[in-house]
Amino acid sequence: MYNKFSEVYDNFINIDYGSWVKYIESLWAKFGCKPNLVLDLACGTGNITIPLAKKGYDMIGLDLSEDMLSMARSKSRELENILFTLQDMRSFELYGTVDACICMVDSVNYILGEAELSEVFRLIRNYLNPGGLFIFDINTKHKFQNILKSNSFCDITEDAALIWENYYDEDSQINEYMVSIFLKSKNGLYERHEEFHSQRAYEAEYICEALKASGFELLAQYDALTFDKPRKESEKVFFVAGNIV
Repeated sequence: MYNKFSEVYDNFINIDYGSWVKYIESLWAKFGCKPNLVLDLACGTGNITIPLAKKGYDMIGLDLSEDMLSMARSKSRELENILFTLQDMRSFELYGTVDACICMVDSVNYILGEAELSEVFRLIRNYLNPGGLFIFDINTKHKFQNILKSNSFCDITEDAALIWENYYDEDSQINEYMVSIFLKSKNGLYERHEEFHSQRAYEAEYICEALKASGFELLAQYDALTFDKPRKESEKVFFVAGNIV
């Protein structure tokens, strides 16, 4: 995953990352967390890692895609307070503990198995200092069922095109994406590349139970980028969990 897609990811994924960074900081402030060292799980091309580093936080950016990390490194060469590491968040290792952990842009949905999700939560708590916060978001079941479902989306830029096809299975609660990327070559022709992605829909109740089973205290659930309670129609929900000892 995220091989050729990494080359055009920043052009096609339209997210106001500045608002996400402000929201993360507002959650830290709300729950009294003043982190120095922050772990960004599934950091991708560093669109949240880098702005936080520029604000003075020491950052660890962890991702499974070497191509995405390569893009992140090229965008942050002038920064000395970021360590990018190529690891799977289902089995990662750190040299020490961190003050906060974030896992943004529905990366948790990429964890397809319940046992794997529990292991991810266990590892995060293991490396999180007492009093530290774990903040993450998920795409909701409503989004998979009613927004993505079997729809296709496309976008075009001057040098590339993207077609994103969705297939949601109600029984497995797995959403499969087929991503077709067309990249313009030097001879003016377009080369087609395909990637397949899978995400799982999790009920909020199950996420809460898994966090508690891993030793976290669930502090809050919010509708996307707000301090409002999630609604039935919420497409994205944020969770705030504390390592309370």
